[in-house]
Amino acid sequence: MQHPETTAEFGGRQDTARAVGPLLAPFEDVHRIAVLRGGGLGDLMFALPAITALHARYPEASITLLGMPAHAALLDGRPGPVSEVLELPVHEGVRPGEADPAAVDRFFAGVRGSFDLAVQLHGGGRNSNPFLLRLAAPHTVGTRTPDAAALERTIPYAYYQHEVFRALEVVGLAGAAPVDLEARLQLTPGDAERARRLVGPGPVVALHPGATDPRRRWPSSSFAEVAVRAATDGCEVVVVGDASDVPAAEEIVRRALGAAPAASVRSLAGRLELGELLGVLEASAVVVGNDSGPRHLAQALGTPTVGVFWIGNMINAGPVGRTLHRVHFSWVTHCATCGADLRQVGWTAERCEHDDPLVASVQPDAVYADVAELRATSLLLRGR
Repeated sequence: MQHPETTAEFGGRQDTARAVGPLLAPFEDVHRIAVLRGGGLGDLMFALPAITALHARYPEASITLLGMPAHAALLDGRPGPVSEVLELPVHEGVRPGEADPAAVDRFFAGVRGSFDLAVQLHGGGRNSNPFLLRLAAPHTVGTRTPDAAALERTIPYAYYQHEVFRALEVVGLAGAAPVDLEARLQLTPGDAERARRLVGPGPVVALHPGATDPRRRWPSSSFAEVAVRAATDGCEVVVVGDASDVPAAEEIVRRALGAAPAASVRSLAGRLELGELLGVLEASAVVVGNDSGPRHLAQALGTPTVGVFWIGNMINAGPVGRTLHRVHFSWVTHCATCGADLRQVGWTAERCEHDDPLVASVQPDAVYADVAELRATSLLLRGR
């Protein structure tokens, strides 16, 4: 993606910087910034480069992430641009769950008027813009669909745009130029120590078979083929994921050991705390996964990845570089059962009721060829 040369006036002088979209003049007297970004850990990874840009533009300001409990668990005690995380209340279009208007009112009673700049990085704004406006910040920026509430400065929300660049385009409205184009995470000493107890010193290949949308899940049989190939080549293979991924992880292990009984393949799914998961991902030579949180976390840690994507998700969430990150994607555009056009996605599109897999056509041989090549890359670039 191109980053046009943009000139903006900062304090009476002209600075030239590379930006995504317009780079407008920064706001004055900004001491506290709120950033709205709910969703999963992958969604947070998409927002981190924009938050880093805000920190660089307003280095003396504190940045509060209005996010999820998992965001707080990930960022607590970890170096980065976020000063604190405030847990979002359940609210339509902002955080799923059973609505509690009283809890929402209590949330705003505690934060209203506390921020000088509020940044909306959460969707097209139908629900998130009114939510953001209740903060009563003097300055607001974000995305906006035609029917969403207006903020002080907005960009149009078009679904098919990479989420990292969408967020960078938003913070450009506040004068913040990109610093990083990828999220970056650092391990704590505790993360690394826990990982040493979970995996051996040899090459590790981690597999993650989960995804929130079942249509994005590569078949367990395909993961198992990769596991067998990696184990046969001398790797320790571990399958990671949360409790919902346990059945798929167990199936992968069962299939792999059935094909190669002596293979080193085991499941850690449902057994890892977040710090342990980070440690395992960072210790891995390569991580293979669907378009889901652990693959995005591995990328932020600098671990090479091979991702399996549906083409629509690839546009919005795929890695940009190819030295450390490879992708395999399907071109399926219509539901195999009802023929619904799957390209019509976003806030206004209705999802058909079928969960037919979209990525089953991705071939294990092609995925493992990239695993083998990235193992060599990892050895050279990461000393493993």
